[in-house]
Amino acid sequence: MKEKSRSAGRTPSRGGWVVVLLVFLFAAVCSMEGCRQARLGSTRCFGCDESIGIAPDPRATEEALVQIYAARAYRWRAIFAVHTWIALKTKGAPMYTLLQVTGWWPYPEEHPMRVREVIHPDRQWHGADPDLVYELRGQAAAEAIPKIRDAVKRYPHLYQVWPGPNSNTFTAFVVREVPELKAELPPTAVGKDYLLDKSWWARTPNGWGFQVSLGGLLGFTVGIEEGFELNVLGLTLGLDLNPPALKLPVIGRLGRPQTVHRGG
Repeated sequence: MKEKSRSAGRTPSRGGWVVVLLVFLFAAVCSMEGCRQARLGSTRCFGCDESIGIAPDPRATEEALVQIYAARAYRWRAIFAVHTWIALKTKGAPMYTLLQVTGWWPYPEEHPMRVREVIHPDRQWHGADPDLVYELRGQAAAEAIPKIRDAVKRYPHLYQVWPGPNSNTFTAFVVREVPELKAELPPTAVGKDYLLDKSWWARTPNGWGFQVSLGGLLGFTVGIEEGFELNVLGLTLGLDLNPPALKLPVIGRLGRPQTVHRGG
């Protein structure tokens, strides 16, 4: 009886305290990163039309191009997510066609699709510099562009910031519909795992894996490029082996940066 009494009164082991400490450190890092991203995305920057030096000048580039960008979202959304968009340039065109979905500007009741002709698709998104996620050039891009336009026409009149369908749902949908596109969206692209038409499984956007998703709230992804991802409430936690990295909510990748796939 005395032994049982002593066992019941034991304090947590050293290993248990280490786990608790790591959880609190992780939460603190996520909090600091989230606050930084929220401040970063708080600048209203509708008129930011300057290139940050990623996209080729379309007036000096003859070949066709398809590019996918991601930048931290606007205001509080920046804590958790990036916003993604697609840029197209047909052969010889002097401008890009920029395709994206937003549900809060200019009028929520209108179709969320925004289509603009721009010279610089690599502009800031509300003060946040974008990253190039994927690029397709030349003949492969020229063949993909009509399919992309067709997929855009079929995208439904739907928008919901969480868990989707949102801007990242749109980009993932287009990539799935166009076999030439082999893009892997960032783990912070909240909404990428939301499947339309009440589907519960699909191939991954780049076509090299599969995923299961219950309304974008719970699911998992297994793929050559994605590794393993667990989706909980729209947030991604996973392990990538190509290249090696942890995928974490708020922070994104922790390890080797994501490879930008360039085709064509």
